[in-house]
Amino acid sequence: QVQLVESGGGLVQPGGSLRLSCAASANIFSNYTMNWYRQAPGKQRELVATIFREDSTVYADSVKGRFTISRDGAKNTVHLQMNRLEPEDTAVYICNARASGRPSYWGQGTQVTVSS
Repeated sequence: QVQLVESGGGLVQPGGSLRLSCAASANIFSNYTMNWYRQAPGKQRELVATIFREDSTVYADSVKGRFTISRDGAKNTVHLQMNRLEPEDTAVYICNARASGRPSYWGQGTQVTVSS
């Protein structure tokens, strides 16, 4: 069983930045695609960013140019750098690991609140 633990959330003013981290309890990056989702109150869970095994990335249109997903294989950690944050970015951010034919793993989430 792999555990994913997010950290780095908090309260930030509009225009500010946060860096989220997702630490995996095992070295899974060679087999798994890593995703960041977010869920705001009353809204469906939204896929925000993806990093594939070969390090290519994909972003939701709403965050493109502002968010960057990356990973540190030596530390089994995925990061989400979030710049120019907007109130609409307020949500619980959740880390996910997914691979075809393998179990999918989810973290508990970290709250991001963008407010003045």
